[in-house]
Amino acid sequence: MTLHGIHVIDTGFVRPRFDAAYLIVHDGGGAFIDCGTNHSVPRLLEALGDAGMDASQVDWLILTHVHLDHAGGAGELMAHLPNARLVVHPRGARHMIDPSQLWAGAMAVYGEDVMEKAYGRLRPVSAERVVEAPDGHIVDLRGRRLRCLDTPGHARHHLAVYDEQANVCFTGDTFGLSYREFDTAQGLFILPTTTPVQFDPEALHASIERLLALKPEAMYLTHFGRVENVERLAGKLHEMIDAMVAIALEAEDSPGRHAQLVLALTGLYATRTAEHGWHGNRDELMHWLGTDIELNAQGLGVWLDRGRKA
Repeated sequence: MTLHGIHVIDTGFVRPRFDAAYLIVHDGGGAFIDCGTNHSVPRLLEALGDAGMDASQVDWLILTHVHLDHAGGAGELMAHLPNARLVVHPRGARHMIDPSQLWAGAMAVYGEDVMEKAYGRLRPVSAERVVEAPDGHIVDLRGRRLRCLDTPGHARHHLAVYDEQANVCFTGDTFGLSYREFDTAQGLFILPTTTPVQFDPEALHASIERLLALKPEAMYLTHFGRVENVERLAGKLHEMIDAMVAIALEAEDSPGRHAQLVLALTGLYATRTAEHGWHGNRDELMHWLGTDIELNAQGLGVWLDRGRKA
């Protein structure tokens, strides 16, 4: 379903309905928001064709942040968009111009074989095509104002995009994760992401409230899709952030801290999904959330090691 000229694109990363990019079409022009990986680029170009557009009509690629599931394919996509400029938080711009540090950091975690298979080799973007977007920066899509908002908490280089015409926000990872596999009669299930390495609970609480204050009709999450009833979801996010912080603090001095964090987060999500009316078993929970549990535990550990600072 396309609303307000906004097209949801499944990038194909990891599994169906896991990782989204967006195409906004307005007055003959287009703007992508996030782009997935190199392997996602054919899907984004196909979405352009489905929208009746060609690559020359795309004016902008806007990145919410430079984590590779959001921005890994930026250089490859920009090579196909002759007239587009790339918009990114000032803290992230250098990583788009020279992605070697991004690659090295991720390769240290995953290894070169996994990196090549999951993301593809990162391609730089020419500096003259990169636009830094400080807080409040307006991207003009042929008269349609897309306002960039500094929204730290998940990452210090994170921005959200407020589409003033549609009254919706593109939230990257600031407004959490909501997988369709957990939808029930009670609605959508949502949880925060504390992926390493810049989790900051106070900043994340504040960023969620900042987005909520806009009174948007909906949020567009990278993971995954359009979500409505945003006040209820924001309340759930706040509760879960506090619960996850409490788990981290309880495990802080444990000799087996990471294992304790993984176990406690698994228990927390099992309890909350059951309360939400989801009837899957523990194996199914781990199938859908196992990677998130591992990354969230790592991120909480980094936060503790940094003295509970971002």
